[in-house]
Amino acid sequence: MKQTGILLVLMILLSEAAFSQIGVGRRRTQPTPQQSIDYSNPQEYEIAEITVAGNKGLDSNAIISLSGLSVGDKIRVPGPTISSAIKKLWKSRILGDVSISASKIEDGKIYLTINLAEKPRLSRIVLEGVNSSQESEINDDLTLIKGQIVDAALINRTRLTVQNFFIDKGYLNVEVDIQQQQDTLLNNAITLNIDVDKGDKVKIKRINFTGNEAISGKKLKGKMKDTNERVRFTLVKDLVNRVLHLKPKKVGNFITKQEDASLDDFKAYINEHVKLNFFNGSKFIRDDFKTDKQAIIDFYNSRGYRDAAIVSDSVYKSGPNTVSVDIEVDEGQKYYFRDIIWTGNYVYDENILARVLGIEKGDVYDMENLNKRLNFNPTGDDVSSLYMDNGYLFFNVQPVEVRIDQDSIDVEMRIYEGEQATISKIIITGNDRTNDHVIRREIRTLPGQKFSRSDLIRTQRELSQLGYFDPEQIGINPIPNPADGTVDIEYSLVEKPSDQIELSGGWGGYYGFVGTLGLVFNNFSVRNIPHFDRWRPLPIGDGQKLSLRVQANGRYFQSYSATFAEPWLGGKKPNNLTIGLSKTIVRRGGNLYNPYSYYQPTSSVSGSLKLTNLSVGLGRRLKWPDDYFTMSNSLVYRLYDINNYPILTNFNKGTSNNLALTNVIARNSIDNPMFPRTGSSISLEASFTPPFSVLQDLDYTDPITGSDIADKTAERYKWLEYHRWMFDAKHYTQLGKNLVLNTNIHFGFFGSYKDNQINTPFERFSLGGSGLAGQSFVVAQEIIGLRGYPDQSLQPSDEDGVRGGIAYNKFSAELRYLVSPNPAATIYVLGFVEGGNNFSDFNKYNPFDLYKSAGVGARIFMPAFGLLGIDWGYGFDTIDIPGLDFRPPGPEFHFRIGQQIR
Repeated sequence: MKQTGILLVLMILLSEAAFSQIGVGRRRTQPTPQQSIDYSNPQEYEIAEITVAGNKGLDSNAIISLSGLSVGDKIRVPGPTISSAIKKLWKSRILGDVSISASKIEDGKIYLTINLAEKPRLSRIVLEGVNSSQESEINDDLTLIKGQIVDAALINRTRLTVQNFFIDKGYLNVEVDIQQQQDTLLNNAITLNIDVDKGDKVKIKRINFTGNEAISGKKLKGKMKDTNERVRFTLVKDLVNRVLHLKPKKVGNFITKQEDASLDDFKAYINEHVKLNFFNGSKFIRDDFKTDKQAIIDFYNSRGYRDAAIVSDSVYKSGPNTVSVDIEVDEGQKYYFRDIIWTGNYVYDENILARVLGIEKGDVYDMENLNKRLNFNPTGDDVSSLYMDNGYLFFNVQPVEVRIDQDSIDVEMRIYEGEQATISKIIITGNDRTNDHVIRREIRTLPGQKFSRSDLIRTQRELSQLGYFDPEQIGINPIPNPADGTVDIEYSLVEKPSDQIELSGGWGGYYGFVGTLGLVFNNFSVRNIPHFDRWRPLPIGDGQKLSLRVQANGRYFQSYSATFAEPWLGGKKPNNLTIGLSKTIVRRGGNLYNPYSYYQPTSSVSGSLKLTNLSVGLGRRLKWPDDYFTMSNSLVYRLYDINNYPILTNFNKGTSNNLALTNVIARNSIDNPMFPRTGSSISLEASFTPPFSVLQDLDYTDPITGSDIADKTAERYKWLEYHRWMFDAKHYTQLGKNLVLNTNIHFGFFGSYKDNQINTPFERFSLGGSGLAGQSFVVAQEIIGLRGYPDQSLQPSDEDGVRGGIAYNKFSAELRYLVSPNPAATIYVLGFVEGGNNFSDFNKYNPFDLYKSAGVGARIFMPAFGLLGIDWGYGFDTIDIPGLDFRPPGPEFHFRIGQQIR
């Protein structure tokens, strides 16, 4: 009886399985007398025909082929063949429902129908609640294509991708609703309507640390670069609340609610209620949080806590648009270096290696510092440079902890020195505009020399200084050949536009509106001028510089200049030849205001000041004290043609000649000309005119009297006499990846060959404003910028009425932050403080008597236009100089074009 029951159950299950595989006329077709399947007795049939029903956009032959069934095949019904065919169709993931039925069975042949329900296909995506840039980025992340099958998995994946896009930007409360809409233009196609409600950005209210005993939570928060608490200031509110509700016995109790209040308690209280975090974002971003957690561990490791770990962390809502973060740390034990053992070293003994390493027994165990001193130390020597600068390219050192005893660790330095490598070939790629010889003459790694890492770094700097290549993308790839002990070095470069066009207008003070048109070709080639096939679109590639400039406001101010520079005269040594020619014309009349306050504008009097300038200079690089030094010598001739133009009370007609020999010695080690992070720039300039008073025994202190005083005054100033000294120093200190401190010192003074006999009404110092950034509308003056004060507002006069200082000093400090390193538009912002003064008499000179200012600014460098800038400065001191306009403390805006020296 029991066996009979089991047999009956098996027969029922078998019949159900058969019906699930194939139905002959069930539900879909009406049975005919010829159709008969005995599901309890499987039979073999030959497939006579296969048809597909329900396919809208799919090819029937492809569906049949995908099923694995073919006309002529013999199958058993019921049997595994039909089940296998259905599984194969399901695996294609393009069908919503699949069944196979027999429409007819006749004479041992079976006619099959594959019944389909196709999944819809994607026609387009409509995003709502996002801007155009976000829409573009989301579409890139989704990677959806037209015609793609739309199923539940795709919908969920799309929703998750959109959510993560906004979550990564700080929108943790984003909501994404996806609706499917039938496309009326396409068969079996739908449109996905994605509605995004991103909400407000979620800010971090509190970051709480537990388990940190050795390092305060405040210090740990400071190591988290992108995960920061939002600004808060609840100090006043809390103090008022305590005053109203508490009656403390002591001030300490009032603040901390404790009997004994320590300094740490006060600090904790202030930290609880005050968080001034104006310059760092406080939104929560998961990837940044992960990076910042590692930064915490790295900081612990640098303090000797090598086993420090974050045990747990949690992020939870603490308000509608805020979250709080809890981080539990396990600091572990603090470790120290004990014995450092060197093995494998044959070239240098352990005493030399230990001295270069600079780590002694008892120092805090800091693996980051150890690796830096072993492999690359940007601020000093390291063991790797000791070997690699001597040709040992294959050098390698591995520090291994060999013993840990309580809080002390012994480290073994396992060295592989290898053989010295000789440079074989220099490969240059990416220089589409610049000729090879321009690059090769700047390269310090030469074939046949021993490999040197320092020479690689120096070459990178020199190529950056050229200004033809993107400094962020200069690649250096040593290609070692261990078989023959040589190395090929590949320099990969990315050219950037270096030519500049200047088309601008500005207010030239008493000259009114002045228009400027300038062209600067920084990579010019004279030898390619006759070869039109080498123009791209101009003759370029040889590293020469050609500058052309015109400035004018019509008749009253005109300036024309041309400068040519060949940095490698002769092609073998870096001897820089510079030739300059300029002509400036200033006319009286109309709206022209003379810089000297005693002259008033007039349209009835005509007159002019014409300045012709010719200069020839030769500069060269020095090898001593080091090869960052350069020296240049130039001969300058200036002719001042004065016609009814009041320079002095008795000097308004005649000519003045200025023949001066200028010598400059400079040292420049900055790493990037557009945004320096490290290095310095120092220069000393000395200019000398012939000592006419000594050669001709003249005394310029003798008073000029008589009826021909004007002629005598003109005769005195026919040849100018002085010597002038200028000192400029800039230093750059990197405080963070993109944060740099720039400090500057500038001095200048005139001297005479005889006591107090400076014989020049020209070339004197004019202080104030932006410095005009090279657009010296005021001829015959040395323009010095001082932000926060009007242009040329600090011009004292001497006892003879000559405007301009004979001694000045200026000090400034800028904190710069790089916003965009993109070579197409390098942008940085800055804050500054500076002070300076200008003196007409050495007896009045006081380096601490300064006109002080502070402010903020921004700079953008575009290759086509050069450096453009704007500053807002506030001058803290009153200008009350005899003969000049009175100016109380106040703000000033300044616009800048081009790099400034001082």
